[in-house]
Amino acid sequence: MLELLARRWHLIVLRGVVAVLFGILAIAWPGITVLALALLFGVYTLLDGITSIVMGIGQGTDRVYLITLGILGVVAGAIALIWPQITVIVLLVIIAVWAIIAGVMQIAAAVRLRKVISNEWFLALSGIVALVLGLLLIVQPAEGAIALVIAIATFAIVWGLTLVVLGFRLRTLASADRPA
Repeated sequence: MLELLARRWHLIVLRGVVAVLFGILAIAWPGITVLALALLFGVYTLLDGITSIVMGIGQGTDRVYLITLGILGVVAGAIALIWPQITVIVLLVIIAVWAIIAGVMQIAAAVRLRKVISNEWFLALSGIVALVLGLLLIVQPAEGAIALVIAIATFAIVWGLTLVVLGFRLRTLASADRPA
């Protein structure tokens, strides 16, 4: 595996550079990034719905299921393309509800595990962070969308820089393994 990665070090660097560029662009234009993600989701669900309908037109026992799923996909995709702002808000509400539920469950797990494990406060802290994120997304969804984009962009930049460093280290390994 290491040999393969070392031979393809330039692809790892390229992936890192693309991730860094994505992160920089997302931070520079967070509103456009959120809108672009909603539109991309719309195109995906529309195409997925059409594909399901086409598959359902053939013979088989799951035709009704595929056609129904396809119709739902086409409708969801059309809504996302026609009203991308609504799509973003619905997605944020889903993320917010998930974060609230996950946060509460992590806090409850920390309380239950306090006599079994040490440093359970890390679990409680992660639950508090998730809970606060969920509540902030519910209270201020527009700002929450921007914050999520910036968080994703920051992750992309850090991940990209890590890949670039890894790629150049692999290049050093590849050149050291070559016979002189």
